Amino acid sequence: MLLKSKKTEFQICFSTTILIFGKKGEKSGWTYIEIPADVANELMPGNKKSFRVKGLLDTYSINGVALLPMGDGNFIMSLNVAMRKGIGKRHGASVSVKLNIDKKKIVINKLLIECLREDPEAFAYFKKLSNSHQNYFSKWIDSAKSDETKTARIARTINAMVKKMNYGEMLRAGKK
Repeated sequence: MLLKSKKTEFQICFSTTILIFGKKGEKSGWTYIEIPADVANELMPGNKKSFRVKGLLDTYSINGVALLPMGDGNFIMSLNVAMRKGIGKRHGASVSVKLNIDKKKIVINKLLIECLREDPEAFAYFKKLSNSHQNYFSKWIDSAKSDETKTARIARTINAMVKKMNYGEMLRAGKK
C-alpha cells in the first residue's frame, strides 16, 4: 500500500506497508515491500527487469538491493533479516522508503571465483546464472562471520554448481 511519493535528494520517497508472501513458489514466506509500477518507472523509466537500488528504509541505510519485477509492472524489495532488524519492524508495519538507482558494480567473492575455476563445469554453470543469483551466493559467503563458515559456504556453493542448483534450490536442499 503506497501512502505518498515525493522528490527529495533521493529520486523517490514514499511510505508503504511491510507485507509477507503466503504460498508463492520460491517466494513463500518472504517479507517484502511493494514498489508500484509508476514509482519504479520514476527510478528507471520503461524498465521491466530487476535492478539495484540504494537508500533508506526509515533510517536504515541499504545499498545493492534488488527490486524484483512481479510481471504486472510492479516490483518488490525483499526484506532480509538484517534489514528487518535494522528498521525494527515486521509485516504489517509502515516503513518510509527513500531510493536512488545503485550503479555500483557488484564484485563477486574472489575466493569463490578461484575455487570455481578449479572445477570448469561448476564455473561454467555459475557463469550461466543470472547476476542476481551469482550475487546471492557471493553475499551469502561474504556474510559469514568466521573463516570456517566462509569455507563451508564456498564448498556448498561449488557443490550446488556441480548439481546445477540456483541459490534457492541450494538453500532448500540444505533444509532437508
